[in-house]
Order: sequence, then C-alpha cells, then structure tokens
Amino acid sequence: MTTLRPTARRGKARVRAGRARLQLSLLPIVQCALAAGVSWFVATDIVGHAHPFFAPIAAVVSLGVSLGARMRRSAELVVGVTVGIGVGDLIISAIGSGPWQIALVVALAMSTAVFLDGGPIIAMQAGSSAVLVATLIPPGNSGGIDRMVDALTGGLVGIAIVALIPTHPVWRARKDAAKVLGTASEVLQKVADGLVANDPKPIEEALKKARATQSDIDALRTNLKGGREIARISPLYWGHRNRLAGLAKTADPIDNAIRNIRVLARRSLTLVRDDEILDPRVVDEVEKLAQATDVLRRMVLADPGRQPDAAEAARVLRAVAAGAKPELISNAGLSATVVLAQLRSIIVDFLQVAGLKRISALATLPPTVAKPDVTPELF
Repeated sequence: MTTLRPTARRGKARVRAGRARLQLSLLPIVQCALAAGVSWFVATDIVGHAHPFFAPIAAVVSLGVSLGARMRRSAELVVGVTVGIGVGDLIISAIGSGPWQIALVVALAMSTAVFLDGGPIIAMQAGSSAVLVATLIPPGNSGGIDRMVDALTGGLVGIAIVALIPTHPVWRARKDAAKVLGTASEVLQKVADGLVANDPKPIEEALKKARATQSDIDALRTNLKGGREIARISPLYWGHRNRLAGLAKTADPIDNAIRNIRVLARRSLTLVRDDEILDPRVVDEVEKLAQATDVLRRMVLADPGRQPDAAEAARVLRAVAAGAKPELISNAGLSATVVLAQLRSIIVDFLQVAGLKRISALATLPPTVAKPDVTPELF
C-alpha cells in the first residue's frame, strides 16, 4: 500500500504535466492540422497534382509545434527540397541508382545545403529529397518540379494559417518572462532563508532551482521571435508590435539577472559554509529584492493600464537599491562583499526590465567610490 501511493502520485503528476503540455501546444497542433488539410486541397484541386504528398508534409514541418522562426523554417524547407531534388536529379541521371549512388547523392545534397545556409531544416530536407529522387522519383521527369511546387504550396499555406488563426504574439512570451521572474523571486527568498538560519540546505535548493531556468529563458527568446513573426504577418496583431518590442527588451536583462542570482546563491552558500559574519541588513536586502522581483513578475503579467505597472515596479526596486549601501560590508569577508555586489547588479538588471535605461538604473545605487562614473541620485 505504501509503495502504491508514490506511484499513484507520480502517475497523477505525469497526467497533469501532459495536460499542461497539451494545453500549451493545442493551438499549434490545430494550425498544423488545418495547414495539412488545406495544403492538400490546394495542391490537388487548384494546382492539379494527383498525389501531392509533400504539400501537407511541408506545411506541418514549416509550422511545427514550436512557434518560433516559422517563416525561416518555411524558407529553409523550400530551399532544402530544391537543392535535394536538383542535386539528386543531376547525379542519378548520370550514374544511376544503387546503394553507393544514394550515399553519394545524400552527401552531396546535404553538403550543398550546409554550404548555402547553416539551418538544420535545409540540410535535412535536402538529404531526404535526394533519397526520394534516387529511389522513388525517376530522374528527368516532372516529379522533381512537382515536388518543389508542393513544398512551396505547403510553406505558403502554413504562413497563411498563422496569419488567419494566430496565437497572441505577446501572451506566451509574457508567461515565459513571468515564470523566470517567479523562479528568481523564489530563489532569492530561499537564499535569504538560508542566510538567516545559517543553513546551507535552502541555499542549495535555491541554486539548483536557479540553474534549471535556462530552458525557460530559451523558451522566452523563442516565443519572442515567434511573436515578432505573428505581429508582422497577421493584421489582427499589428497593433501589438510596440508592446512586443518592449517585452523583447526585457529578455537580456532577465537573462543577466538570473546569471547574477546564480553567482549570489553560490557565494551565499560559501558564506554559510565558512560561517562568515554577515550584516543582517544584507539579508534584509536580499529578502526585499525577492519581494520586489515578485512585483516585477506581476507587472509582466498585468494588462496595459492595470497595476502593478512599470512605474510601481521601478519604485519598489528603487527602495531596495537605496538600501544597498557599501557600509553594509564594512570589515566583512570576501563572500559578503560578493553577495552585496551581485545584489546591486541584479537590481540594475531588474530596473531595466521595469523600463529604465542602464545608466538610469545605475544611478539608483548608492555610490561605492568618491567619484563614480555614473552620478548617483540624491538619497
């Protein structure tokens, strides 16, 4: 009975994770399904091809379940097919078909595709198209040209489907950014808890959590790229270009902040293990930054005109910045110095997410030298 409960919990967790993945990918799946059916119809009933099997394949490959860089995938697909069929038709006509001929054609087609462009779809499609020419499509007939037309049809239909039935260009990227910021807030809070208790365990958990954020940051960049494509090709979302551009500016500062948080967590772990003395005000600053980061997370999720807005997020972060004074580490060890330095860097990163320029964000910090490069605000 005891062994069944963990198994049942794992099973439920997998079902929940599967449901979440399906919900997230439902629209791209619908888009792929519609594009496959419409491209077959266009290729058979309008273009007049009897068996345009590559049209729906091209539509599905060009769209995929991922929303990023679909137009590039479509272009890579058509170029790859053209290269594969061209090289395959030329070589097979001259040397015939067989095992070594197939190997040679695939190598030449993929090499040509890689030389032309480094995109993975070009090379893949060039190789598969060359195989089809060498095995199924007799060289010299119209099969090659028809296949290129089918690929073009599928790619164009895929783009049309994205324009007519688009996902919201901002929604996914906004959720990705909020997820990363939510993790950052949790990590900072765990670090603060570990510093207060002088216990390495919460900080170890925090560091593990911070290191696992790279896939979320990659997803943010991918969805920003996909959002820009949608905002370009879909008239329904032309009005969201400025908002998307503003969100795109947060990707680098969020990435930088997470990297700095990892360093802060590592050094905090060293500090606790070395039993180094730390001013309680530094711990308070870490905890305040965790709370301010959550305000930033809610700002990213908030619709235009709703609170908290960028001004509110900046106000909260400025309050944290004002407390990050160099006297907090007077007579402190190296680890405490690094923790405060990273804390200040994270504040600057997050103020940029809230809309400040880097120089303005740096000005919010109390000076650490007599003549700082950036003139600080008055405190």
